[in-house]
Amino acid sequence: MAKRERVMRMSVELPLWRALTAYRVLTMLYAVGLFAAAYDEYDRPVIAIAYYVVLFVWTFATLPRVQNAVACTKRFLAVDLTIALTGILLTPLAANDEHIHSGGATLPSIWTAGSVLAYAIKGGWRWAAFASTPVAAANLIERGAPARDTVHNVILVWVASIAIGYVVEVARASERTLARALEIEATTRERERLARDIHDGVLQVLAMVQRRGAVIGGEAGELGRMAGEQEVALRMLVSGGLVPVSRVSKDVAEGAVVLAVDEPSYDEDGPVDLRALLAPYAAAKVSFAEPGAPVLLTAPAAKELTAAVGAALDNVRRHAGEDARAWILVEDEPDEVVVTVRDDGPGIPEGRLAQAEGEGRLGVALSIRGRLRELGGSAELISVPGQGTEVELKVPKDAKDPRGKAELR
Repeated sequence: MAKRERVMRMSVELPLWRALTAYRVLTMLYAVGLFAAAYDEYDRPVIAIAYYVVLFVWTFATLPRVQNAVACTKRFLAVDLTIALTGILLTPLAANDEHIHSGGATLPSIWTAGSVLAYAIKGGWRWAAFASTPVAAANLIERGAPARDTVHNVILVWVASIAIGYVVEVARASERTLARALEIEATTRERERLARDIHDGVLQVLAMVQRRGAVIGGEAGELGRMAGEQEVALRMLVSGGLVPVSRVSKDVAEGAVVLAVDEPSYDEDGPVDLRALLAPYAAAKVSFAEPGAPVLLTAPAAKELTAAVGAALDNVRRHAGEDARAWILVEDEPDEVVVTVRDDGPGIPEGRLAQAEGEGRLGVALSIRGRLRELGGSAELISVPGQGTEVELKVPKDAKDPRGKAELR
């Protein structure tokens, strides 16, 4: 079934990219200023000047690249970091020994931190740690020995970039949570509006048809019964238990992207909301109770469990009569999914199931217990004569795929 999606992008990271853009320009000008102030300390100023020309052009030409995470590609980050490392390693060739040993600034100076920060904002603390490592190595090579001030600066850049990367990851997680909450709020409001409109019109008409049909009887009574079933189904639909939960983009370069799925489409091997498969069983004489959150199983396991529920309801209609009521309860436990089917029929006499199996009627043995056994679950049937029957179906969340593949959590 086709899916229709609407995309809503959040902009929590935008201020960070704007700050990085300004930082790169200002630190490039600062590096040039330091060179001009210490010009006499450079034995080969031509090397420094050539590098600053490249740095100047690169900084301004790549300003659009540091506007957002999408534009800041991995290739750009790699080239940007290479330019910073090249400047650090060129410093001993351009400056004299006194400049190096006195702890003078490298050619890119603190502009290098901008390259590392771009990694942090783009990919989080792991990317920041990755970019900080070659910068630390280049600074130690440039100095020739691990002097105190060099080690201090290296650790400072390392810790600061990793901290900023971690903050970015936390901000992204908060951003996704906010986007999900906003969508749920909007969905709830729309559902309430539709429920009011339907309740004021369609549901009242169906309820009236059901009542009048029951009074008149005959064909009108059958029409009333059908109207009652449609009323129950429609009430469940507008109550909103089966609205798909928001999904967010897994690509961190896109930030928080909310995909509001209007119509679910199930992958044969992907997770399936069990509630959506069991909902059609709800009718005038079958009540359906479900959790407010999705109950996820792989498609094969969910379909087998649904078939077992259908078999249990068939037994209710066949043995308890058309007037018997049934209840379906879905429970989402930490390690398993429990579905209970209960009816108010006359119950099953003691020994009747064993007798049925001996006679070759294997509805419960195969259609219910057999399916659950293949999934690694269990089916427990409790029946007291005169007090109805209860079938409890349990399926572990790591249920075995009846086709032979293990289900993924």
